[in-house]
Amino acid sequence: MRIKKSIIYTKTGDKGATSLVGGTRVSKAHVRLDVYGTVDELNSYLGWLMCEIKEEDNKQFLLYIQHKMFTIGSYFATETEKMDPKPPSVIHLSDIEKIEKEIDRIDHQLPKIKQFILPGGNESSSRAHICRTIARKVERYAYRLDVDFPVDENVLVFINRLSDYLFVLARFESVKANEEIFWEQGKF
Repeated sequence: MRIKKSIIYTKTGDKGATSLVGGTRVSKAHVRLDVYGTVDELNSYLGWLMCEIKEEDNKQFLLYIQHKMFTIGSYFATETEKMDPKPPSVIHLSDIEKIEKEIDRIDHQLPKIKQFILPGGNESSSRAHICRTIARKVERYAYRLDVDFPVDENVLVFINRLSDYLFVLARFESVKANEEIFWEQGKF
């Protein structure tokens, strides 16, 4: 007899339902799963982005963000309408302040924006833009969830700031390589 080292499959979701933190079974089509599934998607893309980032301080901040994505995913997987999230699943005002400080640090190094910027320029910038758009998708799903299941304001604000952070990081990556691409209205 073989002993399983870890439980990878449980077969409890084979009929299209899963359990939330709190025990309630919900359809895999539930909006809550859209949110935390997209948080997981974003976290995977953040890992992919980190493979291209050369500056250690930016890599370390992205690692911090990845940890916060687990925090947020855990929050969305919790039936917050029935129970308080556990302390590791809470986003604090200090988390928002930390991301705002990082946005300001990077933005201070960039030229003023005078035109709309097209996603792209180079590999790292393009990856950051992909992460930015997925962060916006998380935000849309979070607000959709908020209609029926109130979402903590700090979580909503953090997600919004995250897309701002990813925008300035994308700019930083393209500006440092002199590869920022501007939208030229009517040119094409």
